[in-house]
Amino acid sequence: MMKRTMYKINDVCVTAGFMVMGPLQNNVYFITDGKATFVVDPSCDADAIMEALGGVKLDAIVLTHRHSDHTGAAARLQKKTGAAVIASAVDAPVIAGEQPDPDGLPGSDPCPVDQRVSDGDVVKLGDMAWRVMLTPGHTSGGICLFLDPQFGSNPAGKPLLISGDTLFCGSIGRTDFAGGSLSQMRASLKKLATLPDETLVLPGHNDLTTIAAERRRVFAYYAS
Repeated sequence: MMKRTMYKINDVCVTAGFMVMGPLQNNVYFITDGKATFVVDPSCDADAIMEALGGVKLDAIVLTHRHSDHTGAAARLQKKTGAAVIASAVDAPVIAGEQPDPDGLPGSDPCPVDQRVSDGDVVKLGDMAWRVMLTPGHTSGGICLFLDPQFGSNPAGKPLLISGDTLFCGSIGRTDFAGGSLSQMRASLKKLATLPDETLVLPGHNDLTTIAAERRRVFAYYAS
């Protein structure tokens, strides 16, 4: 079952729905503005994701980092839909099967990455302009994506942050993998702490949250 919420961003309605999938209870997001639709971190079961799309054309698959619980269905979903796959330039070689995962975790089927992004890049999907924030710590190439209504003509709109496994509700992603780093995670959290309080955070696991809520919890502990 998919949960859906509608947001007003840049004078267009952005619908963000999600399904909780896989043994690690990943949040798999479906985001659309009516012109473009993309899926974030297809954990597993491409057929269930296709069913949830309900025949809607999938334009992109966004992968926040290289771990298989976030990429497990990416290759099959890309084959079924022809959607462009977007990931960081740092983690893309692992996702594409060009390099082994330095974390030593079980891999998923290699998935070609069509757009390899870096910090500060803007990913344009429909009328949505998502700013890429490189946030290493959980993996060396983890990314968050930020949608800021100030970039459009609706400054009263709520910003959105896709946070992957960087920021959770009341917690952060693990840093004890070979490719992880607590010092890098602290620096990444300081970067996220500059975002507006009203930013709604869509994390890779667990409940949705806001920057304001995590300012009192996560940032006070890790990013002070």
